[in-house]
Amino acid sequence: MSTATLERRPAAAGPAEAAANRSIDLEFSSASEVHAGLEDAVAELISVAARDAACGILVTRLYPGRYTVALDESVPFGQTYETIAA
Repeated sequence: MSTATLERRPAAAGPAEAAANRSIDLEFSSASEVHAGLEDAVAELISVAARDAACGILVTRLYPGRYTVALDESVPFGQTYETIAA
């Protein structure tokens, strides 16, 4: 049996909480889940990024099976970059 864990934060109530809703942490127990899980997370953040059109999305592989998908101001709006944490 394989499982995927998606950590979602509740909707922001104010500006301070809005910054916390700019990333999604993912953990997968099987390689077959990674592609679909990352696509879903990116799609969710696209709608958030489109609100202010100020940044793109950065997908970071922290270690095998563990990823962070986040809005990142160093990524141009409309683009998604991938990186591997050192």
